[in-house]
Order: sequence, then C-alpha cells, then structure tokens
Amino acid sequence: MGASSALNVCAAVEVAQQLGPGHHVATIICDSAARYQSRLFSRSWLDERHLLQEIPEEHRKYASLP
Repeated sequence: MGASSALNVCAAVEVAQQLGPGHHVATIICDSAARYQSRLFSRSWLDERHLLQEIPEEHRKYASLP
C-alpha cells in the first residue's frame, strides 16, 4: 500500500474522532498487489509453501504458471 492508502486511513480516523464513541467508520484500502505479484500470484511459490491448495479451486487459474 502507498500514500493514498495512508491518507484514506487518516481520513477515516479523523471522521471517527469527529463522530465520537458509539459510531463505526469503515474504509476500503485498495492495492494493486503489484509489489507481491512475483510471490502471491506465483503458482510455484504458493505450491512450495503448501498454500496453493488453500486457494479455492475456481480461483487457482489466476495463479501464474511456474
């Protein structure tokens, strides 16, 4: 995550402080995962760590081939 994510969290904290106790604030932090692509989307990296089987079958197609 980068600076835009940090600003997102800071804004959520500021809103929460303004609202005070008893309120909930949610935010979504988006990340392209570009920095992790060589690992988290690597079929061989996932398989070496016995993580590939943890991914639902219908989503395994998104892991790149070795």
